[in-house]
Amino acid sequence: MAMSRSAQGYSAALASAVFLSTTSIFIRHLVTDFDMPPLVLAFWRNAIVVATLIPVMLLFNRKLLRVGRTHIPFLTVFGLMLAGFNGLWAISVAQNGAAVATVMVYCSVAYTAILGWKFLGESLGTLKFGAIILCLGGCALISGALSASAWQSNLLGVVAGLLTGLCYTAYSLMGRVTSNRAISPWTTLLYIFAFAGMFLLLANLSGGLIPGSAATPADLFWLGRSIEGWTVMILLGAIPTVGGYGFYNVSLTLLDASVANIIVSLEPLFTAVFAFALLGETLAPVQILGSALLLSGVAAIKLADLRRPMPLPQEA
Repeated sequence: MAMSRSAQGYSAALASAVFLSTTSIFIRHLVTDFDMPPLVLAFWRNAIVVATLIPVMLLFNRKLLRVGRTHIPFLTVFGLMLAGFNGLWAISVAQNGAAVATVMVYCSVAYTAILGWKFLGESLGTLKFGAIILCLGGCALISGALSASAWQSNLLGVVAGLLTGLCYTAYSLMGRVTSNRAISPWTTLLYIFAFAGMFLLLANLSGGLIPGSAATPADLFWLGRSIEGWTVMILLGAIPTVGGYGFYNVSLTLLDASVANIIVSLEPLFTAVFAFALLGETLAPVQILGSALLLSGVAAIKLADLRRPMPLPQEA
């Protein structure tokens, strides 16, 4: 019996959450066991995504490789945002651990609500305002931002973790703009990862001036002849990254964006389970409390969006 469109959408969104939840596990393994510089890792992740998508598009639909010149400036800026997110994400995973880094990304939900109220005229309301307070409070507890010792011992981790939420907010907002430009989600995925890879390459050629980047050009090939290292690196780019973003794009064609986002918000739960089972990571009691506050706030904000009345169609 064929699945309904909504059932297919739910399945795609759930698959996206599972795929995305494993990316931090791969990254944590590479930075811990191979001591790989985070921005070198981020560069190869983007390069492998592009190397995976191009042959598939050549084989199944070559039209996806083409995009109008008028879209290139926008996709370049979109790629820059993605480069910032991917780079900071790798640094956050390296410094904070897979579970903490993943939860902190969801601070972006609060940032998006605040920016929507400030610049887009969206209403906050009592529920959403309280949820924002929960999100920001939870984020502060998880990151250790309220502890002076955390700023001294893990300054890079705290800053990178907090900024991942901001970058993901910018990425999400630009994703909304893309849907209005009639560009295929897969074409967008290819071009923004290609541009992000170029920006990350430039960052790694800065001579180590940027934290987490390659100290020398030779460090771009940090994994050397390690078969295990390159296998993990290729799997990270080709499977959870392409799969996570791909299934998410599919879910958006079948479900309302608010519904899809609520399901994908299960990602931190899956990451915490994988991080405990595979890496032995555990959260401190204060981080568990912070996670509960943050995810409760995320759920409240998205439920508030879901309950928002749809705009009435305009008369001709």
